[in-house]
Amino acid sequence: MGRTHALTGWCAGLALAPFIGAGTVHQAIAFAATTAGFALLPDLDHPGAGASRLLGPVTGALSWLLTHASAALYAVTKGPRDERRRGTHRHLSHTILFAVGLGMLTVAGTRAGGWYAVAGVVAFGILLATSALGDWVLIVAVGGGAWWAATANGAGELQQLTGWVGIAVAAGCVTHCLGDALTEAGCPFLFPVMIAGETWYEIRPPSFLRFRTGKKAETLLVFPVFTVLAVVLVPGVWPAITHLFQHPQVQAGG
Repeated sequence: MGRTHALTGWCAGLALAPFIGAGTVHQAIAFAATTAGFALLPDLDHPGAGASRLLGPVTGALSWLLTHASAALYAVTKGPRDERRRGTHRHLSHTILFAVGLGMLTVAGTRAGGWYAVAGVVAFGILLATSALGDWVLIVAVGGGAWWAATANGAGELQQLTGWVGIAVAAGCVTHCLGDALTEAGCPFLFPVMIAGETWYEIRPPSFLRFRTGKKAETLLVFPVFTVLAVVLVPGVWPAITHLFQHPQVQAGG
């Protein structure tokens, strides 16, 4: 489900960009790329996930730490009706609490580090997205960076996103949780709110609205829809499309 997570994160980022002040095309794309990448980060709690293998032993060590922290938290917080399980995958990193916490850490880090820190967060997001969508993302990102450097004050525009990329990070993680909540397994993203005796209650819609990862509903419906949205939501694309289909006005004869 990695590529779907990345696409939905990209769409969420483009939808949020105007509200956080990312007014230029450059800023909106940088913001959305970050959200797309961090929409994959919650799966760092699984050793086989792309996020865990991204930087070899570095992300592997982070995955190990997150997995064990999640298991420890589950052991001390599970409710009377929570399942007997290890509490690793789809637990700690798949919560709103984790998303907000990571977002706040990013805000603090980028405020302290300035545009260099912002660039680092964006670059890491792009690498995460590349791991799910393919190397073409990296090629496009490099080309886009060169275009940005040639046509805009890249450092200045990144500086304007300082702090706000924390929202991109949090939004990406939340988007991941919402996507997982639509699957058969659900997602306990409301932890630690106790529901029906469970502090790790898996939120999910009625059975007829759920889908299994990698099956027809995802590959033939969800992914294509968000592929279209991923293009349409880019600033300037929708107005250009509507302009193409406008009928020329007939001027009245004099």
